[in-house]
Amino acid sequence: MSALAVARAPGKLLLTGAYAVLEGAPALVVAVDRYAVARSEPVDHAPAREIAAAFPSGGAPTVDTSSLYYGEAKLGLGSSAAALVAAVAAADLRAGAEVLDKKAIFLRAREAHQRAQGGGSGVDVAASTFGGVLRYQDGTPTAAALPTGVVLEVWWSGTPARTSSLLGQVRALAVRDASAYRACMGALVLASENAADSGDSGSFLGASRAFAGALRALGSAAAAPIVPPGFSALGDVAAEEGGAFFGSGAGGGDVAVFLGNSPSSPRFRARAAEHAIVPLALAIDFSGVSAVKA
Repeated sequence: MSALAVARAPGKLLLTGAYAVLEGAPALVVAVDRYAVARSEPVDHAPAREIAAAFPSGGAPTVDTSSLYYGEAKLGLGSSAAALVAAVAAADLRAGAEVLDKKAIFLRAREAHQRAQGGGSGVDVAASTFGGVLRYQDGTPTAAALPTGVVLEVWWSGTPARTSSLLGQVRALAVRDASAYRACMGALVLASENAADSGDSGSFLGASRAFAGALRALGSAAAAPIVPPGFSALGDVAAEEGGAFFGSGAGGGDVAVFLGNSPSSPRFRARAAEHAIVPLALAIDFSGVSAVKA
């Protein structure tokens, strides 16, 4: 057992399945090569609530999530889940684990994350634990892959979003107008199922465009800024060119994904610049949570 144990866990991008995953639909999520890094030395301040939930008796590791931020702003890459997974892994290493048990880490981290946040699907915890591309449904992650030929780009709005606020507005829609809520969720669930089950790039991109449209409809019905104006404009350009563009996760800002058969066009990039939406250099992480040599 080493004097100091270090573990890292990747951030995530939720592709399709936002909101719908809470209704039992499959989500597609990818881990990305920005990491939370946990060191087993005791934290010198109050830990984040998710980490505190995993360490009720104290002794939480110190976690650095700076690569998941741009200055003081969260990028929207699942920093809380990544930090929690890294912390649990570092504690396991400090306790003498020679090989990380990813399934056990996932279950412990998901339970703590849900307890701290009052619910949630756990999809971001799964991505940070297992890495790669995952199909996630009803709490179960399964290794997946994007269809051959699909290009994934990541873009950032520069405006952090509050997921809890957006979820609250969607829940309010369910109470205020149950019929509209069911219609919006039905469209999101169908698009998410089609995207997760697509076997080729054409059907996948078509399902992704349908998902983007369903997100826009949900935002309109809930009077919630799920699709900001800049994202809406870029979604139109991407769709005209055979691709798709929409916010990752709950939307409202943060990061967005471009999906296409080829890289984004000069026209798309020029429109993005008009809205101060910038590309992020990210790649898929296939390692998941892992030990780091101290």
